[in-house]
Amino acid sequence: MSLNASTSKTTAERKGVLTAGNWIVDHVKVIDTWPTQDTLANIESEYRGTGGAPFNVLIALARLGVSFPLAGAGIIGQDEPGDWIIQTCKKFGVDTSLINRTSNAPTSYTDVMTVHSTGRRTFFHQRGANSLLDQQAIPLDRSNAKIFHLGYLLLLDELDRPDKVFRTKAAALFKSASDLGFITSADVVSEESDRFARIVLPALPYLDIIFLNEFEAARILSFEIRQHGQIDVPTLLRTAEVLVAAGVRRWIIIHFPEGVFAASKDGQRIFQPSLQLLPEWIKGSAGAGDAIAAGILLGAHDELPMEQCLAFGVCAAAASLRHPSCTEGIESIDRCLALSHELGYQPSIMG
Repeated sequence: MSLNASTSKTTAERKGVLTAGNWIVDHVKVIDTWPTQDTLANIESEYRGTGGAPFNVLIALARLGVSFPLAGAGIIGQDEPGDWIIQTCKKFGVDTSLINRTSNAPTSYTDVMTVHSTGRRTFFHQRGANSLLDQQAIPLDRSNAKIFHLGYLLLLDELDRPDKVFRTKAAALFKSASDLGFITSADVVSEESDRFARIVLPALPYLDIIFLNEFEAARILSFEIRQHGQIDVPTLLRTAEVLVAAGVRRWIIIHFPEGVFAASKDGQRIFQPSLQLLPEWIKGSAGAGDAIAAGILLGAHDELPMEQCLAFGVCAAAASLRHPSCTEGIESIDRCLALSHELGYQPSIMG
């Protein structure tokens, strides 16, 4: 992407959040049990909902009640699911002018199987139009947003490809966004592969914030953050130190059911426990990670202390867990924060 002085803006001149990446329609099916192969499980209920980082984060931010502009970029199909994405965005006041339509691939979708008793979910994904998304399809120079958030690395075929200068096409995109004056942010998908280091590490020097769960962070460095069913705090700290040293400019965010850990370039280490939730509270966990990202990006946009951003994140995530879809459980940020007074926080794992 070309860059010239007329398109560059300082962060202070920018306002709002632009998210790009995987636009997905989720078909959420709540099932009574996870079956072994060749056996049957019963579907108790089903929903159509938002899926993918840009869709989830933008609708979550809108539900949280942000006052700044929201916009999306990406590629969806010329089909009814694509129409539904556009209609849903417009319903929540999200600018869709940078979302491209294509007849060469269908709108991406995921069948999300959520076990009723646990809220655990399994995904069956059709990559669809998202596989066509490249740097040229994200016209950053047409956006005045303050934050550019991309997700998910490892699930964007064109942007995960190698680049001769920046090692990946996504890293080149983040470099362009940085030069234009954006605060840059990214999220990663949880997949069973050995690609994490190859795809994620090249982007870190051009990222202000990166969101990872403990599985993803562990795969990047071949560490085991969760050991014997618990977060191993020394390994968590070591993982954060190595990732910070790899070049991230502001914050590494690692989240897990017990809470969210943030490590900064300037040496800050902050842990925010999750809310105390009874098992019956959790109807589905498919959107919890994106809800955390939305809460933290809300605070980051308004330049609030990271302690406050993390509280926003865990409270938004707790609200999202109340519904099998990714975003329908989320309410205003004040109502989400009220849950912390109602339910309390879990004990800190940091001792």
